[in-house]
This record gives sequence, structure tokens and C-alpha cells, in this order.
Amino acid sequence: MLAKRLKTILPELSIEEAIEITKIYSISGELKKDGLITNRPFRMPHHTIPLNTIIGGGKIPKPGEISLAHYGVLFLDEIPEYSRNILEALREPLENKEIIINRLSGNYVFPCNCIFIASMNPCPCGNYGDEEKECKCTQLEIHKYLKKISGPLLDRIDMHIEVKRPKYEKLFAKAKSETSLEMRDRVNIAREIQKKRYKNYNIYSNSELNSKMIEEFCKLDGKSQIILEKAFEKLKLSARAYGKILKVARTIADLEEKENIEYRHIAEAIQYRSFDKKYDN
Repeated sequence: MLAKRLKTILPELSIEEAIEITKIYSISGELKKDGLITNRPFRMPHHTIPLNTIIGGGKIPKPGEISLAHYGVLFLDEIPEYSRNILEALREPLENKEIIINRLSGNYVFPCNCIFIASMNPCPCGNYGDEEKECKCTQLEIHKYLKKISGPLLDRIDMHIEVKRPKYEKLFAKAKSETSLEMRDRVNIAREIQKKRYKNYNIYSNSELNSKMIEEFCKLDGKSQIILEKAFEKLKLSARAYGKILKVARTIADLEEKENIEYRHIAEAIQYRSFDKKYDN
């Protein structure tokens, strides 16, 4: 439910992004009407989808689902149900933001700079760790289930969040919460901050920062460095995860319209890497 609602708070497309998305849909034969695509794509392929449909291919290569999600969202629901080949094939494109398909006629390069979202149950029966329902799975079954998601793939996902079963009273609470429109306004402001910051670097957002840019734009004070160092050692984080924490913290600061990353921004970003230890492969 959360994944499907993400598209309601994504920032508005720039004209450059809209043109690029429209080109991809045009060569894929998926352009439904004339004119530019003005909404960010949301792709949700079924777990039975073949490999070349999700990454692209064919005799005359066409973009796959990961490219059709360019500047939008690629959502894999119940990710352990997808074949290991598909999941491992996603690793490099998610990292490089493009996918290369080799054919005798030449090499084809398709962009795939998308938000990748995946969901899964904590175990085959779905009740592991639940406070109210008993888990029927053995430890071996749980281990085999979690092992379907490799460490290298998990490492490429910026944020890992556990969602507990909601209480009835919370579902029907009368308290006013922030609407999607209000959230989107804040996201648009944060995106404008990032576009201005990176106007000379040909990128749009914090997620596109490379190592050198992270050093320049994600500077930390002494207190923030200490907590990040402790988390790095305790969670046995990789260099990739370290960079992702900094980029997420930079985004949290932008959403608050803060010029510098503060201690609490780093602390919040670290919380989103809790699976690194729990799902160690």
C-alpha cells in the first residue's frame, strides 16, 4: 500500500525528464497517445515475468521494465517469489543507472535511473516476529526464505524498513495527518534545492552523487562522524552502504530545508539500514 502511494508524492517531472521518458516509451511501442508523458511511471511486473522482459532484450533489443520505470518507480511485490536470475541481473543496472544489452549488431544502452522498491514477508507464512499471530515456519525455512535476497542486492537498496501489523484503532484514528499533496509540496521544494545545488554537475538528485560529490556535499560535524563510525563498525556496513547513509541523510536535511547535515539526520538515516545485520548473507 505504501509503495503504490509513493507516486502521489514524487516531484513533478522536468521537461528534460519528460522528453527522456517519452523517448523510451516510444521505442518500446508503449506510447499510448501523442505528446509528452507528464507523469512519472510506476511499473509493477508480476513475479512470473521472464528475464528479458524486465531488463530488456529481444532480437531487436527493446527497453525492459527497469527502463520503462526510468525517472519513476519499479516495484517488485513479494520479491522472494522472483527468480534469482532476475534479482541478480538487477544489481548492476541499479548501481550504474543504465543497462547494456550486447548483440552481434552492436551494444544497446538504455537508461534506468528509477526508484527501486521491493516488499517481502518476514517468513513464508508471514507471521515471524508478529506480536499476535504465531509463526508456523521452522528456522531452516525462514533462513532459506531470507537467503533468496542476496547481500549484494540488499546492499544496493538505500532504505530497509520493517512494517509491523497496524492496530485497529490506528487504522481508524481521527487525528489529522499530512496529506499526499502537502508531502509532495515538501518534496518539490527539496528537489528544487537539489537541482540548484547540482546545476553544474548534470544530475538532478542526491541519489546520483558519486564518491567525490559525496565528500563535497555531505560534510559532517564531529558528533555526526562519531555516530556514523559506531554504526559502521556495529552493523559491519560496506563502503556502498556508508555512501547511501550519507545521501539519505542529505535528503532528510533537504526536506527540512537545512543547509548542513545534522546529527539527527545521520541518526535517522542509520535506522533505515537495520536489515544489514538481520539479513546478513
